[in-house]
Amino acid sequence: MKLTYLGHACFMVTVNGKQLLFDPFVRPNPLASEIDVDQIQADYILISHGHADHIADAVDIAKRTGATIIAAFEITNWLQQQGIEKVHGMNIGGKWRFDFGTVKCVVAQHSSVLPDGSYGGNPMGFVISGGEKNFYYSGDTALTLDMQLIPQFAVPDFCILPIGDNYTMGIEDAARAAHMINCKTVVGVHYNTFPPIQIDTTAAKAKFAQNGLDLLLPSIGESIDL
Repeated sequence: MKLTYLGHACFMVTVNGKQLLFDPFVRPNPLASEIDVDQIQADYILISHGHADHIADAVDIAKRTGATIIAAFEITNWLQQQGIEKVHGMNIGGKWRFDFGTVKCVVAQHSSVLPDGSYGGNPMGFVISGGEKNFYYSGDTALTLDMQLIPQFAVPDFCILPIGDNYTMGIEDAARAAHMINCKTVVGVHYNTFPPIQIDTTAAKAKFAQNGLDLLLPSIGESIDL
């Protein structure tokens, strides 16, 4: 399974021939200036919560590609007001079978408001299963005991976790989260974009290694096989 990192918490995963784009935030991210948003293709766009650094490019990409957006009910309602027709609203605890596999929405401890100040519903993470591999994207979250439930839904072959601290869990808590979900391969996101989430990447990898975990930090634009 191929994952392409597009900066901050934005990435693409190809699942059963479908391109799943998560939390599109490219144009406002100066670290992702070499990524051409107009070249991004997507069949589905999954949005974990309404903050601008997770939704900034969603409308433009969805209109151009015809992608279906999967997000909290409140976010999909807001997107329809922006002219997006293909949406699938969900909420925490719910799951739905799509043509690429199953999406299970799980708890994320964070906040959510849309760019214009509208209520963004509850933030959430996604467990994707039914493809060649299962994976978990936590979205922006604190460490929470709810993560212990993840392997009961689907044991992740890999997971995508924030590691930047300040706004989300940091390196130590992300390592604890990986143990909770029984997953040794972690792709770190949501770090280095802004001053409050700057980290020492060498120290982060060493911390994960000390815990028997593999922390992957692909460069922006880089694709990795998982």
